[in-house]
Amino acid sequence: MKIQLLLYPDMTLLDLVGPLQVWSLWPGAEVELVWKTTDPIPTDTGLSVVPTHSFADASSKPSILFTGGGLEGTTRAMADPDVIEFMQSRGETAEWVTSVCTGALILGAAGLLDGYRATTHWMALAALPSFGAEPVKERWVIDRNRATGGGVTAGIDFGLALMGEIAGQDLAEAVQLALEYAPSPPFDSGTPDKARPEIMEQVKKLFAGA
Repeated sequence: MKIQLLLYPDMTLLDLVGPLQVWSLWPGAEVELVWKTTDPIPTDTGLSVVPTHSFADASSKPSILFTGGGLEGTTRAMADPDVIEFMQSRGETAEWVTSVCTGALILGAAGLLDGYRATTHWMALAALPSFGAEPVKERWVIDRNRATGGGVTAGIDFGLALMGEIAGQDLAEAVQLALEYAPSPPFDSGTPDKARPEIMEQVKKLFAGA
């Protein structure tokens, strides 16, 4: 099991760390954190992540290919020929092609979601049809060998769901227990359906200024 996760400047850290924390407990799995070079990559939190592999020496046939999302960093990654070429080459050989949050837009830009059902952050769902994908308003979506997660925190749910799909529910449940993943948020405003209108406006302004 080779798990290959794309890194890029200004990506959202939790998009990466959520599924990575789940998959780090996958028995026998090898994790590759991949970028053009192995220099530290700054994330949107200011915390940098150090790649373990460059594009040149990353496995050519990963079991799981993954990318997280972000804001301007994602937009730049979508327009980067090196990123798109890498994702296309690995997407052709990977057993699973996956993303969390606006990482789905990178998959889309690489032509890897054409004809697939997929999800992403709620503010980016409307962009999926432009890549030939069918947008689905769910926490995570598995369509054949494509698996996508919703916004940011959905990475843990997505990671567990994919683990269960590949390795079985018992392992996924054991990892969930090991992580004591039993969400009990202090507020019930985590989706557009539940958030108050004034909170929705605050978030839209935040994104508009990003």
